[in-house]
Amino acid sequence: MSRLTTLLAALCLAPALALAQTATPIDGRLKKIRDTKTIAVAYRTDALPFSFEDADKKPAGYTVDLCRTVIGVIERQLGAGALNVQWVPVTSQNRIAAVASGQADMECGATTVTLGRMKEVDFSSLTFVDGTGLLVKKSTGGNSLIDLANKKIGVIAGTSNERALNDALKAKVMTATVVTLKSRDEGLAQLESGAIDAFASDRVLLIGLAEKAKEPGSLALMVDAISFEPYAIVLPRGDWALRLAVNSALAQIYKSSALPELYNRWFFQLGRPNTDLQVVFGLGALPE
Repeated sequence: MSRLTTLLAALCLAPALALAQTATPIDGRLKKIRDTKTIAVAYRTDALPFSFEDADKKPAGYTVDLCRTVIGVIERQLGAGALNVQWVPVTSQNRIAAVASGQADMECGATTVTLGRMKEVDFSSLTFVDGTGLLVKKSTGGNSLIDLANKKIGVIAGTSNERALNDALKAKVMTATVVTLKSRDEGLAQLESGAIDAFASDRVLLIGLAEKAKEPGSLALMVDAISFEPYAIVLPRGDWALRLAVNSALAQIYKSSALPELYNRWFFQLGRPNTDLQVVFGLGALPE
């Protein structure tokens, strides 16, 4: 078993301790959701293919669809009928605060589980796993971070990608100028204009971003990943009842035919889930 697979197993097994009970308890925000028949869901507008706005300005993407299915299961758990879903658009800068402050009951985007973020919020079982990659112009050449020595690398400020990039530069004892940006769209614009030589973000997000380029064929994703990024649904810290409800719903989904249909809808071009992602889904399919 690889180091990454071992880490994924540990992350997925932690929430299992909360699933020892078979009944769905009603407490905290779950009680509020049942009483008001309303659930507020934060989503990213710029995290294609996980969470974005479609042509009609409606939330779409893999994690958005996954959360829609989770909400459907929670509706049956509560037995209170259909819930009114209030969609709350967020950015990479305010997504954690939206859940911590109560503006949203969960966040469904492309958020990496980190120990630092656990000081403010909780997380569901894992929903996906990716790695920090580097998008460059094909004319740049090279396959890895070391080929970008003394060049400018853009990254969104305050993200796990920024930390991973800085750690990787230190580990390789190499020099590059790190340019902090506000959004992926800004990163794409600066990469296309030549203001930066590479843009660092989650690899699957970079694939989606490249499709938005003026000349998609002029861009390339470097082969090497410089970190791994385990995704999960962001939940209120300490709200065990809501976390249990969400994890119970994810377990049902991971055991059902809905999962391959959902995966293929958004990632058919990537082929079958890789070994690490199979571990995520397998360990998330927790028994009752």
